[in-house]
Amino acid sequence: MFAGVLPVISGYFVGDRGLSYVGYFYVIFVNFEDNMDAQSEIPVIDIRDLVESRPARIKVAQAIGHACREFGFFYVAQHGVSESLQSRLVDLSKRFFAMDHDQKMQIDMKRGGIAWRGYFPVGGELTSGKPDLKEGIYFGSELDAAHPMVQAGTPLHGANLFPEFIPEFRQVVLDYMDAMTALGHTLMRGISLSLDLDEQYFDRYYTYDPLVLFRIFNYPPQSPDRHTNDVWGVGEHTDYGVLTILKQDDNGGLQIKSKSRWIEAPPVEGTFVCNIGDMLERMTKGIYRSTPHRVRNVSGRARLSFPFFFDPNFSAAVQPIPVLQSISPQDETSHERWDRMNVHTLSGTYGEYLMTKVGRVFPELGKQVLPPDFH
Repeated sequence: MFAGVLPVISGYFVGDRGLSYVGYFYVIFVNFEDNMDAQSEIPVIDIRDLVESRPARIKVAQAIGHACREFGFFYVAQHGVSESLQSRLVDLSKRFFAMDHDQKMQIDMKRGGIAWRGYFPVGGELTSGKPDLKEGIYFGSELDAAHPMVQAGTPLHGANLFPEFIPEFRQVVLDYMDAMTALGHTLMRGISLSLDLDEQYFDRYYTYDPLVLFRIFNYPPQSPDRHTNDVWGVGEHTDYGVLTILKQDDNGGLQIKSKSRWIEAPPVEGTFVCNIGDMLERMTKGIYRSTPHRVRNVSGRARLSFPFFFDPNFSAAVQPIPVLQSISPQDETSHERWDRMNVHTLSGTYGEYLMTKVGRVFPELGKQVLPPDFH
C-alpha cells in the first residue's frame, strides 16, 4: 500500500528490505508501535542533478518544495559528501565519547566563553527547561582573534575547542563543516527554485556569509517504555534557522511531528535528513513549516548524531519574501508550538532571535558569558 506517492525525478522505497529504487516515485513505509502513527511517507530525494547544476534540477527543486510543504523534513541522497570523511568523523567521535569525564571536560564549554564552543556532559543541555539525555560538542566557523566579529565580541563567533588527545579531530571536523557548508548552499538554491525565486535568492540576501553551527551528540540508551518514561534524548523543539542537515547513525530514535501526529524518521543509508527551521517558516509566511521533532534512543546502544545548522547571517534582518508579502501567514499555530512563539511577529536580526533561544539551553553558562542584553 502506497500513500501520498508523488512523481519526482527519482526516488526510493524504504520497506522491509531497506532502500529500493522505484523509478519516478518515492515513499518511506515505516511500522510503529503503541500510539505512533501506522504509516509515514517521508521523501528520499536524489539531488545529484541539483549538485551538478543540470537542467533537471528543477524537478529536484519541485520535490524539495513538496517535502517542505507536507513535512518540513526530507532525506537527500547522491549529495556528494565523501563517505570516507563521514566515516573518519564517526570513528573519531566514538573515540572522544569513550574517554573519561575529566578528559572530555578539558574542552568544557565554559572555556569556550562567548564563542559558545566545547563539550557539555549528559544533562547539561536543556530543552523547554528539562535536561536532555545526551552529551555533546558544539562547533562553529573557525575564526581567529583578528576576525571583525570576534573583535566586536559577537556571541557564537570565535575559535573552536578541540581535544588534544585526538589531534586529528580538528582537521576532520573542519573538513566536514566545509563540505556541509557547500551542501547547504546547494540545497538553498534548490529551495529558492522550489519557491519560483531566483536561484541565488537566499545566497544574495541571507546566506552569503551563513552562520554555521555544528554539533556532535552522543545519546545513551533509554528505556523503551513510552508510557512511563518522560525523559527524552532531546525533547520536542524546532530548529531556529533556515536549514538543518543531519547525519545519524543506524540506531534510530528521531521522531517528527507531522500534521499533529508523531512519526519516525528512520536511518536511511547514504542519506542526510534535512529539515527547515523557524526563519524559513517566517520567510515563506508558513507555506514551509518548521517541524517539531524529538529523540528517544531505545536501541539499547549509544546513538551518535551530527546536526549541521546552515543559518542566516547573524546580522541579517529576516523578513518575509517580497513576492509573498500579500499572503497572510498560513494557519497560525503559535498556540500549538512547543514554545508558544509566533515567528511571524518577530522583528530584529537573526542573531537577536537566536540568542533569546540559546541562553535558555544553557542558562547558567549564558549568565556567565553572554552580554546582559542576551540573557
